[in-house]
Amino acid sequence: MSVEELASKIKENLAESWLPRIYRERVLKLRTRSYHFENLRVRPSTAVAVQHTLLGVELKIGRRRLHCPDLATARYLSVFARAGCSDVAVPYDITKVSQLADELESSWFRMLLLVDDATRGSSTRSTTRLRGLLFANIQAEILAAGAGTQIPEFRQSTKQR
Repeated sequence: MSVEELASKIKENLAESWLPRIYRERVLKLRTRSYHFENLRVRPSTAVAVQHTLLGVELKIGRRRLHCPDLATARYLSVFARAGCSDVAVPYDITKVSQLADELESSWFRMLLLVDDATRGSSTRSTTRLRGLLFANIQAEILAAGAGTQIPEFRQSTKQR
């Protein structure tokens, strides 16, 4: 089976829990603000982590640290950072962000488990190609869906160390 067929099968298997579908059907239906990751360059080896510091919650992407208003927002943004999406919509209603972060994280990790299952016994190269194709599909679908309304105040809350 080709990598494209495996990617299509995984997307079909995820159905309702395909990450861009959750984004389109659950996130973009809400009132949102736009978030832009400055100079986001995510490679498979790039570590993305949510960290608690004395100054609050930060999302660490490689060496960069981005201040986040709360844990739920950091978790929410971490999914899109892992996928390499540079522009996303973030719900205004903070009570919705935590539940959406749960759904998006579940979708992300389920997709990775399906990739591992589909490529069991295959070379590392085919696993990497399949992941890359799925990440590219996610990026393209989220870019096509849009990133909500631009809010400058939210962008200014990011920092780099």
